[in-house]
Amino acid sequence: MNRTEQQYQDAAAICESVFVQKTQDYGTAWRILRTSSLTDQLFIKAKRIRSLETNAEQKIEEGVEPEYIGLINYSAMALIQIELGDSQKMEIEPGLVKSLYQNQIAKTKDLMMAKNHDYGEAWRDMRISSLTDLILMKILRLKQIEDNNGQTLISEGPEGSYRDIINYAMFALIKLSENKQS
Repeated sequence: MNRTEQQYQDAAAICESVFVQKTQDYGTAWRILRTSSLTDQLFIKAKRIRSLETNAEQKIEEGVEPEYIGLINYSAMALIQIELGDSQKMEIEPGLVKSLYQNQIAKTKDLMMAKNHDYGEAWRDMRISSLTDLILMKILRLKQIEDNNGQTLISEGPEGSYRDIINYAMFALIKLSENKQS
């Protein structure tokens, strides 16, 4: 297994652990949210990261890592919502929701591996702040697609944007982890 794949899996394991623990605490109450509401949650998380990157003063002593984890987990929730559709069933059995989550992360990792091959790991030379900006751009694109009732002329649908957000946030977590180790 190559270095990026291992680092990705390590970051994904942390995100999954948070997702599973929150599911134990809250169940799947997030099922009530429309994907547009999940997109707004993503926007809030990404704006906080950008604020922490640009402001000298921080009033809440919680770093950016939990926010990137939140971006990953909210994006996975949105992908699950898209997959399940408008089911009236709100509560999902913990084992099933974990499986749905793992499936979405696995599909997203496969996409990352293909793109990473083609782009030659260009993300490794990027600044974390650029990853944040790309995430914000993807969120704004999602909001536009949602405001257009999901209709696009040439662009990919929302699933691709949610997957890109997950991958950019995973790259940020990897880079933050590397920065701590150096």
